[in-house]
Amino acid sequence: MQLSSKYTGTKLKPYKTAITQRQTTNYAAALGDALPCYLDDSREGGVIAHPVFPVAVTWPLCTNMGGDLEATDFPKEALLMQVHHTEHIRLHKPITPGLDLTIYGVVAAMLPHRAGTRIIMRYEAVDAEGEPVFTEHIGGMLRGVECEDQGASLEGVPKDFDGPKEQAPLQTGEVFASEVLPYIYDGCSDIVFPIHTSPAFAASVGLPGIIVQGTATLALSISKLLEMDGEAWPEEVLEIGCRFSGMVLPGSTITVRLLDKKAADNGMNYYFDVLGEAGKPALRNGLMVCKNQ
Repeated sequence: MQLSSKYTGTKLKPYKTAITQRQTTNYAAALGDALPCYLDDSREGGVIAHPVFPVAVTWPLCTNMGGDLEATDFPKEALLMQVHHTEHIRLHKPITPGLDLTIYGVVAAMLPHRAGTRIIMRYEAVDAEGEPVFTEHIGGMLRGVECEDQGASLEGVPKDFDGPKEQAPLQTGEVFASEVLPYIYDGCSDIVFPIHTSPAFAASVGLPGIIVQGTATLALSISKLLEMDGEAWPEEVLEIGCRFSGMVLPGSTITVRLLDKKAADNGMNYYFDVLGEAGKPALRNGLMVCKNQ
């Protein structure tokens, strides 16, 4: 199958949604993250959502992307070949219950890759006053789909970056991904896909069993980083990015490694990766940016 990058810039129908406290607290609960800022609505200012929560907000757009694209001739069967490749979230302000959001989606890039075609979707969420709340870039790999040209990209697509050179990590922390984690995350985030909850379906597509959702691995890693560092708080997270590079199986332990920590113009950059139980990378080129205190 071949695909042209002419679809870069194609918009999706706007999507409206309202953020509820049940959604934000459930997402934190799925991760076992009991920080008061996520759960205690008696605190001053109420609760905020976990920094990775935007992935749950945009999931309905991801699942109906083929139907919402304005280009009626887009070969929707190509989307069936898609796997989650990269994730990038920019938080313009903490997400709180009660927000009425409108999300605008666009095909931000289509690029050739040795494994197929990279498609990057941009989702921009604004509140009822039109103020930005978050911007998400989701990178998918269309396996076996050839990009028939040089590719194209809109302005503002996050650039790929390499993590720090191999060095001893500054800190490490372990997180156990329980046998029921994919089911809990599925139910609490409403991010539903059968490779995470149906052993029969997972086997039918050649997997050794169900696998933990990539966004769950990322969210668990961000929670662990905030816990390990102790100098950053969820309210201060400005940006998160990573590349998914391996499967995490339920019932295994992942190791979150803080590789480096550097001051930058917009705050403090935390570089990290995640290893699976066999020591193989599950997540590479991790970046968390927190505002200066």
